[in-house]
Amino acid sequence: MVTPVLQVGMSLDDFIRLYDKEGPFEIINGERIPLMPNVVGHNEIVKIIVFALHSFFANSPLGDVAFETPFVLSYVSSWVTGSLVPDVMYYAAERLAAYKDANPDWKKQPYILVPDLAVEVVSPNDNLGELDEKVDLYLTSGVRLVWVINPDKENVSIYTLISTRPFTKQQTTLKVGDTLSGGEIIPGFEITVARLFE
Repeated sequence: MVTPVLQVGMSLDDFIRLYDKEGPFEIINGERIPLMPNVVGHNEIVKIIVFALHSFFANSPLGDVAFETPFVLSYVSSWVTGSLVPDVMYYAAERLAAYKDANPDWKKQPYILVPDLAVEVVSPNDNLGELDEKVDLYLTSGVRLVWVINPDKENVSIYTLISTRPFTKQQTTLKVGDTLSGGEIIPGFEITVARLFE
């Protein structure tokens, strides 16, 4: 007797249809996880980051920013087996231009491109252990820089990948009084940590 093979994930068309019909979700380890509505304080921080990045890019067009938009991190032959929805994400201009050139229908799909920067704002309903696992998933999937903004602690944790074998990440935590920088990913970009929590 042949054992049926379990297909994890869904077609890209189903992904788009379900996302539109049932609301935002992520696919992590083959499981579809609905996203909870965000509280107002969370949205205020997202707006501050997005506005600051947009303003910066007006004078330094290094890339583009998106917010609360899904990206597909695992995709083969129109089959989606993984996706994430950062609160904010950034793509370097040259990577985004190459992606758009290679994908004429890019406006009708989620990004099938891992961002250079992913930003997560901690919400009251977030499980910090699960959020830490999500940071690891970002890094192992190719995201070069992750910011986790925690309104309760009024700090920002910055993560970069050092090695995949063994998995090693570097974490730096900034507090009110410090300045958050885009580093090598967004050279020249800065915002004070205090500004995020005004």
